[in-house]
Amino acid sequence: MTSSASDIPALEKKLGIRFRNADLLRESLTHRSYLNEHPDWPLPHNERLEFLGDAVLELVVTEELYRAYPDWPEGRLTVVRAALVNYQMLSKVALGLDIQKSLYLSKGEQADTAKAREVILANAMEAVIGAIYLDQGIKASEEFSKKFVLVHLPEILETKSYKDAKSELQEIIQDRQRVTPSYKVLEESGPAHRRTFRVGVYFGPELIAEGEGASKQEAELEAAKAALKKQ
Repeated sequence: MTSSASDIPALEKKLGIRFRNADLLRESLTHRSYLNEHPDWPLPHNERLEFLGDAVLELVVTEELYRAYPDWPEGRLTVVRAALVNYQMLSKVALGLDIQKSLYLSKGEQADTAKAREVILANAMEAVIGAIYLDQGIKASEEFSKKFVLVHLPEILETKSYKDAKSELQEIIQDRQRVTPSYKVLEESGPAHRRTFRVGVYFGPELIAEGEGASKQEAELEAAKAALKKQ
């Protein structure tokens, strides 16, 4: 999972996008850990692009679901969207594009657990979408997201894989209380390459339950499971 300059054209071909500024794509593939081992690397890590790409992808998926399913209530739209943009799905998309071959990672991260690699790949996928948005605009981001992410919608609906603990909790609480559960990181511990997150799930301002995990997503899922037991 360590990249080189020669990987960029190959990845662009898989993405179906020729970047005007290839450094944006390289930045999207740069994990924070790589900078620790390569302080002379000229680009920042990908977390800002990840933040942007997450918002772009959520908007594209939200609008597509809103238009395609006019009879769906808010709760179902929300949980199906969550299933399309969660870290398991995005890591699957990233693997299909061979993004793992182009990542800039430290040696420690390359040897990390399968679950940690899933999170890294999912974050990189969001960062790539952020890079596409900055380089090519919303239309290209929308086309990319439809081609590689929304294409998985039929299988999600068929298998009902959108019904995880977070989705189930959200449907129940939106129906009962007309609020959407929110999640907040309460504590982070451990070294940078092996963090543990403690997350709380809230109904409005009220803390309902907590969960721990090796990623924010995993901790949120555990918190949702704990909250479901109290319903």
